[in-house]
Amino acid sequence: MNFNINGSHYKLPVIYGTFYEKAINISKLRESTGLITFDPGLKNTGITKSSISFIDGEKGELLYRGYPIEQIINQCSFIETSYLILNGELPNTAQLKSFSEKVKKFSFIHHKDINKILDNIPVFYHPMGILSSLTYILDAFMNSIQEEDLYLHLLAKLPILAALTYRKRMGLPPVCADPYLDYTSNLLKMFFSVPNKSYEPNPIISDTLNKILILHADHEQNCSTTTVRLLGSVHVGLFSSISAGMSALWGKLHGGANQAVIEMLEDILKSGGNIKKWIEKAKNKKDPFRLMGFGHRIYKNFDPRAKIAKKVAENVIQKLGISDPILKLAKNVEKKALQDSYFLEKKLYPNIDFYSGIIYQAIGIPKDMFTVMFALGRLPGWMAHWKEMKLNKEPIGRPRQVYTGYKKRNIK
Repeated sequence: MNFNINGSHYKLPVIYGTFYEKAINISKLRESTGLITFDPGLKNTGITKSSISFIDGEKGELLYRGYPIEQIINQCSFIETSYLILNGELPNTAQLKSFSEKVKKFSFIHHKDINKILDNIPVFYHPMGILSSLTYILDAFMNSIQEEDLYLHLLAKLPILAALTYRKRMGLPPVCADPYLDYTSNLLKMFFSVPNKSYEPNPIISDTLNKILILHADHEQNCSTTTVRLLGSVHVGLFSSISAGMSALWGKLHGGANQAVIEMLEDILKSGGNIKKWIEKAKNKKDPFRLMGFGHRIYKNFDPRAKIAKKVAENVIQKLGISDPILKLAKNVEKKALQDSYFLEKKLYPNIDFYSGIIYQAIGIPKDMFTVMFALGRLPGWMAHWKEMKLNKEPIGRPRQVYTGYKKRNIK
């Protein structure tokens, strides 16, 4: 690409992606011109090349390693999806067996050491803060582990930490992983089994959990993934990088939005269910209220994950025989919003967060654990990006700024 600055001619290379998306390579811009680009929020900046997932925001498409999310959700388990995201290809029978057996083999932690730490964390602390802290601390037990096994250890151990976080808050003793159960059934057992009573995971709930974890598995360069890559660029270890990613995911405008959606729908229901009133509030620029779960930085069409999540929510609630006024209200809010020119003109469609909280609530997950479940689903993507960043030997992430403070001055 050719351009002129103050009469001087410059040429910058253009990079082409798989689907012919174009990016101007400005890595030599400051060196050549003395200028930097200014892009608050990195809305127009690509920080890396990646082969893990792809979003077409205009068409409303999401691909994992080239496969459409609609195919993966119907044909793959979460473990198969994790293998795909980490390794680039779906596993054959032998590869899947080996991968699954290793995950089961590594499904243990030093309960005594972790429980000592949990005993010193205030019970009122948010589960995401607890999970992030435990993940960071777990790094201390991983010093002798080979890197290729680190990914499997974390995939195996994060559900245990999540279950311990939940059970500690509920006053329940820890439950060991069951080697005879699949990944999501095991997760449910570690969460919900009670002492002196056998627990048989409901296959409907296990299948639902499997699907929602897949929907969260990766999503290009979002805030938490970028956090993981930035920490990895300075050679922070995998567990510490993932811990930082969890802290980013915790934010209300990122992974924490699913909890905010449920709380918003509950408020609408408690106030009489007048949807039109709340939609007008969302349109009023002077009103701080936002219609949570609508709109997305990338998607300018329907979020394909939201379409799937809506069907998953309807399916699990119908199969479990649950009467859920929140789902009915959510569908009516979506209908009313998408009949309003304000939302259509601004391309504000439901995103994954609008229905994921309803799914979690239907399968018994408390609201303050929603983002923990999101983290369990996003783990394969975070690890794959950390791995890709390391394999590509990417440089330290160090953005520039435009300074607007005082000029140089002296103390009087």
